[in-house]
Amino acid sequence: MVQSRSDLSREAIQQGLAELVGQGQVCVDAEKLKSSSVDRFKKYTAVHGIYEGPIPAAVVSVRSADEAAKVLRFANDHRINVVPRTGVTSTEGGLETIVEDTVVLDGSPMNKIVQIDPENMMATAQCGVVLEVLEDAVRLQGLTTGHSPQSKPLAQMGGLTATRSTGQLSTLYGGIEEMIVGLEAVFADGTVCRIKNVPRRAVGPDIRHIIIGNEGALCFITEVTVKLYRYRPENNQQRGFLVDNMDDGISVIREVVTAGFRPSVCRVYSEEDADQHFADFDKGKCVLIFICEGPKAIVEATVAEIDRVVSGYPHEKVDPDRIAEWFNGLNWGMDKIIAEQQWMLDEHNLGYTTEISANWSDIGRIYRAAMHRIRTEYPYVADLTMLGAHSSHSYQTGTNLYFVYDYNINCEPQQEITKYHIPLNAIIVEEALKHGGSMVHHHGIGKYRTDWTEQEHGSAYYLLRKLKDVFDPNEIMNRGTIFKA
Repeated sequence: MVQSRSDLSREAIQQGLAELVGQGQVCVDAEKLKSSSVDRFKKYTAVHGIYEGPIPAAVVSVRSADEAAKVLRFANDHRINVVPRTGVTSTEGGLETIVEDTVVLDGSPMNKIVQIDPENMMATAQCGVVLEVLEDAVRLQGLTTGHSPQSKPLAQMGGLTATRSTGQLSTLYGGIEEMIVGLEAVFADGTVCRIKNVPRRAVGPDIRHIIIGNEGALCFITEVTVKLYRYRPENNQQRGFLVDNMDDGISVIREVVTAGFRPSVCRVYSEEDADQHFADFDKGKCVLIFICEGPKAIVEATVAEIDRVVSGYPHEKVDPDRIAEWFNGLNWGMDKIIAEQQWMLDEHNLGYTTEISANWSDIGRIYRAAMHRIRTEYPYVADLTMLGAHSSHSYQTGTNLYFVYDYNINCEPQQEITKYHIPLNAIIVEEALKHGGSMVHHHGIGKYRTDWTEQEHGSAYYLLRKLKDVFDPNEIMNRGTIFKA
């Protein structure tokens, strides 16, 4: 817990906010405040109704950049900690309130699609627009955003931008940072900044990246403009293979991608991870998956290259319909979250992930080192019911790894995080950094990887720290996220 530095009492904060935006937009309901004190990092304690951290003073819903500016100016004047949020799908504690009398700034009511522009291939949406809603709207015009994280049915555009999100189709379309054309954000002192929508410019550093990935530690994102692409599902083709090991699977992906081909999906699952997704056909082997989309000629050329490369490795083919069926069931809506919550209560078991990235030459070493350390050093390894990994986002220079770990919980609910999740996460982060990788690929630093922020950036941490010093000198923006509290 971090003590509030505000000069106002909890009641005075609530009253001041009501005067700014109206009582109807200031929620002080006890249960709502409790649930707003955590994100999915603490899903196990939350499902048991346990909220041990500071409970926010209020959740303020804003409907415009002007209202957000009023709230932030008030918070800055009175040194009130603010946690910006939209879709509440964060997994790394970035939405957790660790400061007493925090204000949660909720942009969900800003849910208008401002414009779909098929001539210039752009769509502009307010921060509270659900990604799936935007995607459905542009598909009516034969277009797609190309962004498809598992959280698509729930995640909103502001949060996706703030966490530097990526999606299942990233090898073709890129991460959110490659999709964003322009955006609008409000900074701690209430200054509203709009970055215009142009295809490219050379007018100094790319200032979009001050905002993209800031995790609410610098500003509150209010509007986003993203690129659009032609949607041609009739050309989609799937390929699936069983391969002997992760090294072979990663090598196939590397050969395909570095030759200039861009499947929308290219993944390889370790034997253990494959078994929970493909138990009906994985045969104890690694599962290698490709999905190709786009113009027909490009899809056919990409599939031909995949088949050529795979032919150089021991493999078995998988029915493409199995791959399509698997992909169509990936996304997480409220139904799956509710089912997961019931599973946790009934089985006292849950799973988490830690995602990292590295160059092609380093990724195998990180995989082997992290798996070895967990299996030999982690004191509660007997409680693990699954330990595996998969590569799911690849680039010209390297790829990512999602480490996945499920465990039975043999302790009180409030001890789960410190006994299981935090130490497992730490081993993976430490091995990624030791072997030259990055400790986070796309979930953000949140509040649980800040111990390694300086090590991650090295001498470039100077640049990151200066952003905080300049744009949030009073440190009211999401204290403890990215930067240690």
